[in-house]
Amino acid sequence: MRYWSLIFALAAAFSVGAFAYAPFSADWWLPNPAGEPRHVVSTFGREIDALFVIILWLTGAVFVGTHAALIWAQFRYADRVDADGKPARPAQYFHGSQRLEVVWTIIPAGILVFLALYQMDTWANIKFRSAAPRTPVLAELTGRQFQWMMKYPGPDGRLNTPDDLFTVNDLHFVKDRTALIHLKSADVIHSFFLPQMRIKQDAVPGMTIPVWFDCDRAGRYELACAELCGWGHYKMRGDVVVHETEREFQEWQAAKLAEQGRSQLATAPGDPGGDEK
Repeated sequence: MRYWSLIFALAAAFSVGAFAYAPFSADWWLPNPAGEPRHVVSTFGREIDALFVIILWLTGAVFVGTHAALIWAQFRYADRVDADGKPARPAQYFHGSQRLEVVWTIIPAGILVFLALYQMDTWANIKFRSAAPRTPVLAELTGRQFQWMMKYPGPDGRLNTPDDLFTVNDLHFVKDRTALIHLKSADVIHSFFLPQMRIKQDAVPGMTIPVWFDCDRAGRYELACAELCGWGHYKMRGDVVVHETEREFQEWQAAKLAEQGRSQLATAPGDPGGDEK
């Protein structure tokens, strides 16, 4: 029986070692930029990660404590027999302990209350509609089986006008600028997820939900659906492009609008290059 305690001890030591090593590896830790496993690219991401680390330390301490007690008990009381070959200390059965039950109920409840109160400001800053930034809407995003449809305001700066720009699975915004989107769903519940920016929000049919985020580093990131929304759920993986400057974003938008205009002309009835040809 003591061999089992050694196996449990090795498993626990490996787990703690992996826990200690993970922050130094980009492959093991959170989805941060390559070579910078501790750098989060968004303001909210830093708050979320701070909460994550606190929870990780709390659960890690409980893990270490319970395994230390388990291994000690196994090693201390295993296979001890007297000269007659009988157990030196026979096990004794007892039905529960009210004192222990009170202790192991109060301690987790206290930890949960602490976490609930500690994260309230972060939750309010990220989720409350009253905290939404008073900036022009970047785009309207609609999740549908199985893609993300984006509608950007055109040169007039307003949505739902003839110069709107439409893209699929292709979200663009500018570095160091808060992006505000209106999130919708055309069918089932989807979940708008930007892992590098720690943003996740359900898209619920019949609702328009404001979502805001930022990024301090230009580049290409991942957009995913975090809700199992059907057989083609895996297809809802898009690109997020963060532009270095507003001018770069405007150039991209102008190019896409020109491309969209050519596509509309090509499909217009009576056009030699359209379907009527």
